[in-house]
Amino acid sequence: MNTGERASARKDPKRVILFDTTLRDGEQCPGASMTVRQKLEIARQLARLGVDVIEAGFPAASPGDREAVWQIASEVQGPRIAALARCVEEDIEIAAKALQPAGKRARIHVFLATSPVHRQYKLAKAEDEIVELAVAHIRLAKQWVEDVEFSPEDGSRTERDFLVRVVEAAIEAGATTINIPDTVGCALPQEFAELVSYLLTRVPNIDQAVLSVHCHDDLGLAVANSLAALKSGARQVEGTINGIGERAGNAALEEIIMALKTRSDAFGGLYTGVCLKELVKTSRLVSRLSGLPVQRNKAIVGENAFAHGAGIHQDGILKRRETYEIMDPEEIGWGRTELPLTKHSGRAALEERMKQLGFQLTPEELAALFQRFKELGDKKKFVYDDDLVALMVENELSQLPETYRLEHLSVVSSTGALPTAAVRLRKGEEVWTEACVGDGAVDAAMKAIDRITGKRGDLLDYQVRAVSQGKDALGEVMIKVDFGEGCVITARAASTDVLEASARAYLNAVNRALFWQSSCTGTSAVTAP
Repeated sequence: MNTGERASARKDPKRVILFDTTLRDGEQCPGASMTVRQKLEIARQLARLGVDVIEAGFPAASPGDREAVWQIASEVQGPRIAALARCVEEDIEIAAKALQPAGKRARIHVFLATSPVHRQYKLAKAEDEIVELAVAHIRLAKQWVEDVEFSPEDGSRTERDFLVRVVEAAIEAGATTINIPDTVGCALPQEFAELVSYLLTRVPNIDQAVLSVHCHDDLGLAVANSLAALKSGARQVEGTINGIGERAGNAALEEIIMALKTRSDAFGGLYTGVCLKELVKTSRLVSRLSGLPVQRNKAIVGENAFAHGAGIHQDGILKRRETYEIMDPEEIGWGRTELPLTKHSGRAALEERMKQLGFQLTPEELAALFQRFKELGDKKKFVYDDDLVALMVENELSQLPETYRLEHLSVVSSTGALPTAAVRLRKGEEVWTEACVGDGAVDAAMKAIDRITGKRGDLLDYQVRAVSQGKDALGEVMIKVDFGEGCVITARAASTDVLEASARAYLNAVNRALFWQSSCTGTSAVTAP
């Protein structure tokens, strides 16, 4: 926050700043890697939700992250756009340049480990060196942007006296937000609350910055710790949608938002500025684009969050909703019925529905999606929103230059016989057909693709799930494939035929591997995925 925003926050001490790190810390969850386009779509939805800060990525980590931060800073209006950087000069410079389109909304988030175990084993540095490094790099970041956030990594395991010293020095150097991370998720609510209180009373210049917390869920306490910290005086909370993130994940923002809203009495009237009706839509979009399903019994956004199976509960709900529900499901985006599209729906109807789902399509993207939509419409009665998002993801992942396209798949499999798959692929004007046997129908199809493309991958993970409802439900296949030389790719595809979806997903992975290989050899100017 700049000086004016800090003053405004002091005038309204009940306002909680929401810092969303779904696109940075959330994406670090294994299997959650997203493309630049997918990150941009999520960032737009986060802006519609009304979060205050979007941490768009870690620009120094990869060219892809750099591009994502630049695109989000360029195209997403409203929230502040933050980028992570180590206390390293090059990291800060790269982050600053990626954030340039955000102008005065740009925030550089620098971090440096401070706990004894990190000082001794990771950094091999003494306390004085840690303070000097933090101060020097905060000052460097201030040369690029007005808004600088500093995180003493592993803050919850740092000696309190030293933490006070580091925080005071960071604020004096120009940090406008001080974030205390429970990096390994070891804190308990009471002790984390006490730590926040300790800092608020012992750091002399703490009133010159916003105190933030960033909790991980290793003990399942990320949300509880975050709420305890807010009750003790922290006024920024960091987390992710659906709680995705490193290891067991981060604090789930939707749970924090609704806890503050539902139990305002317990939190002294603390509130956020979000549009509650966007919560469910945001959760579903993050789930679909990250490939991480939301568990059915997940609080707030799980499918069973407002489902009642017991007769006594159903009877009570029918008489008065408040008997067994403390929240109104419609208030957060549940209960709105969207009419599904059919094969007779036109291009304009499809485009409008995609806008409602948060996607802004170019004419070329709409044309490609419309073709797949019509193909799907011929196979099932209704095309639901989740079907459309699945098609969008598949269509995006397949948009690579000089890729193979599946034209035909035929599979023969029966008890006691060798599964056989015949595959026909097209690349430009050339067409190849190959047949292979395998351990199963999916294996046979993948081997046929390997033989045509000359690119063999080892399947590390294979998941199938129904995207929508009914016997004609769209099935989505997500796979993780290792092509060697550090090229591990996650790909997805959807079809009413799971075997076809499997072949399409594997072909998407092969196409991305070939694209990655060409970029590494210098034949393409585009960076590796």
